[in-house]
Amino acid sequence: MSLDLPPRSRPGGRAARRAARAAALPDHMRPVRAGLTGGTYRPLSDADVARIHATALDALAQIGLADAPPSGVEILVGAGAVPGADGRLRFPRALVEDMLAIAARDVVLHGRDGAHDLTLSDARVHYGTAGAAVHYVDMETGAYRDSTLADLHEAARLAHALDNVHFLQRPMVARDMEGMLALDLNTIHACVTGTTKHVGTSFSDPSTVEPCLRYLRDVAGGDAAWRARPFVSNSNCFVVPPMKFATDACLIMEQAIRGGMPVLLLSAGQAGATAPAPIAGAVVQAVAECLAGVVYVNAMAPGHPAVFGTWPFVSDLRTGAMSGGSGEQALLSAACAQMGRFYGLPCGAAAGMADAKLPDMQAGWEQGMSDVLAGLAGLNMVYEAAGMHGSLMGFCPESLILGDDMIGAALRCVRGVEVTEETCSLEAMREVCLGGPGHYLGTEATLAVMQTEYLYPALADRSSPKEWAERDRPDLVAAARARKLEILAGPNPAALDPALEARLRADHPALA
Repeated sequence: MSLDLPPRSRPGGRAARRAARAAALPDHMRPVRAGLTGGTYRPLSDADVARIHATALDALAQIGLADAPPSGVEILVGAGAVPGADGRLRFPRALVEDMLAIAARDVVLHGRDGAHDLTLSDARVHYGTAGAAVHYVDMETGAYRDSTLADLHEAARLAHALDNVHFLQRPMVARDMEGMLALDLNTIHACVTGTTKHVGTSFSDPSTVEPCLRYLRDVAGGDAAWRARPFVSNSNCFVVPPMKFATDACLIMEQAIRGGMPVLLLSAGQAGATAPAPIAGAVVQAVAECLAGVVYVNAMAPGHPAVFGTWPFVSDLRTGAMSGGSGEQALLSAACAQMGRFYGLPCGAAAGMADAKLPDMQAGWEQGMSDVLAGLAGLNMVYEAAGMHGSLMGFCPESLILGDDMIGAALRCVRGVEVTEETCSLEAMREVCLGGPGHYLGTEATLAVMQTEYLYPALADRSSPKEWAERDRPDLVAAARARKLEILAGPNPAALDPALEARLRADHPALA
């Protein structure tokens, strides 16, 4: 495979070569980028996948789900679900298979800027935020405090500036907002005015959905423009594990679908508490619940864009506390990615969470391990990939910035090793070993792949211990804080036109 590097002029020597290497590469030549194809890691055998699928279908047919709202009962029964005397809806195998056949597969989640569109086909991998933390981790003091709307807007701006953070789902709850409409509308506004990447959000109550959709139509320039490129999706916990619909969330989901908003069908059971304790059992329940969501969505609006959001979490069975940074969590998310690929559906799950309270060594291994496995498994949307601490209770902006380097390394693993006649390097070996310098440093073959084969971290320190000491032992968190201040002091590319901002504030009084 030819790498088709831009031509470099030899005249000018080392300075010219450095300038050429410093020039921005086209996206297709960058060592990592959004949408790299994963799927090389398969924690489940084909027989395992078949058994999980069959068991999930049995659970839907024999156990079913309770507590659908009346509108949901009408939609699902009309499609072929069977109501029971116990109030549960059961899903025949043929109904599930019929709805899978018409479900959207090549989904695009749009950014307000088309450069940030995410194509969720095959095993294309994207990393982003999520989590709904109720605390902000202040690294100046090391303390947790209530998160605010200003913190959320700051997180959006940081995510916009970080190349390896591909989308923004609300990572914090703005706890200074009073009232459900003020919370939901200002959450969207803070995110949309902080980034032009795709945004995910939640709604507190069915009553807030239409005012927020009206706001989004106003930002987009009308209903047709919004429906053509919906740049905000609804993260919807439509089930309350185990195997019950969340009544209000289902009503929210129905409104979102009617309003042209993509939905994340999110099942978030906790293994050993609200989901079976065995890893396989937790996957089965999440798959069954999300398949019920696939039926619900496609019975209402065939082919509506939806993400298969199997998000089972892990409990530390000694205490019942969540252990999102565990190896078991990494396995769970990777197995869920494999099931999403089995169905050919856009899939999303959680990875990158830390139980560690601050960005320390524990956080590093917890976040990196699960982010790498999720990407290698081909998870289309890796949520909560950076910045989340204290088992999702706290969001740390410095950790998000450091996480950009971590995700870059994970993406490099996802990209894998490209084996071609050229990359096997026989000619380079011949030149170096037969009459050459005996090393590859500075050779044309080495220089040619410096930018395309290798990724260089923005903040991680690779200096020698001597150089590190001579530079007064620079601290990673301090470097991240400096980068945060630099980003926030710069221009905001996502800011709305002042005239539009004024109209929005006049038309939507709930905006803070």
